Amino acid sequence: MSAIAVVRNAQDLLDEAGLHGAFLVRNLDTGEELGFDADTPYPAASLVKVPLAVAVLERIARGELDATTPVDVLPGRITTPGPTGLSRFNHPARIAVDDLLYLSTSVSDGVAADALFDLVPPTEVAAELRRLRIEGIAVRHRVGDLAETPAERLDPDDVHLAHSLAIGAGTPGQGHPVAQLDVTRANTGSARAYVDLLHALWRPSTIHETTAGRARALMGDNLHRQRLAPDFTSDASRWASKTGTLLHLRHEVGVVDHADGQSYAVAALTASRVPAVAQPGSEATMAHVARTLHDHLRTGTLPWWS
Repeated sequence: MSAIAVVRNAQDLLDEAGLHGAFLVRNLDTGEELGFDADTPYPAASLVKVPLAVAVLERIARGELDATTPVDVLPGRITTPGPTGLSRFNHPARIAVDDLLYLSTSVSDGVAADALFDLVPPTEVAAELRRLRIEGIAVRHRVGDLAETPAERLDPDDVHLAHSLAIGAGTPGQGHPVAQLDVTRANTGSARAYVDLLHALWRPSTIHETTAGRARALMGDNLHRQRLAPDFTSDASRWASKTGTLLHLRHEVGVVDHADGQSYAVAALTASRVPAVAQPGSEATMAHVARTLHDHLRTGTLPWWS
């Protein structure tokens, strides 16, 4: 099957699952890539925690921050489903910067992320990306803003209404009355931009080696493994990634390192047309599409389960 046919089939699979999205897979040594809509920006949700980690780690590498410095963090006291870690704490805590990086990146803890944003604000994270010549990722606001959508103001039985608003209220130019879904106001990034960031971390040139190594380790310890991980983890491969979820958005970006030395960066950014919180079938389709693109790029064939 040709690459064009593989892409067309992937888009059809997404459509059947009630999804549209942007995907890109890249061989990190040859630069060969396969995907579609890779330059379309999407609201980043928790994917922004990767550039945040890079910015903090670069400051640590330059001696501007000390990874062992303790930070007093107020509890999140969030009771709605989804948030993790300090976001659900009921009491203050004192945590070192390095441990905040683990909580923010590996556990996807929003309160930990905002404690890091207190040290390196969004404008400075954006400036760090420019310094590292990583383009296409906009960092405009703190992670706590993601907990201030219509979903948090509704009873659990009515959260589907917030998803309906998210799905139906967007404009053709990707504007949206929900600020976190408006690409002119939200933290955003394209599949290509996130693959470029992963490329810079796995094959560092402008990024400090210690920054890259720590970021790779944090993504390798990602606890959220329900999306692409089942299709990329095996005894002969290691999957390191970061997920992002907000209302109808489901994203994951990561790198699969194969035992033969080949490494592939994968970005899967999707939006659902189905107003439901739990969509395991959609996540399985995301993984199927990403693995199909990967396998065609790696071997020129489709996986046996296609």
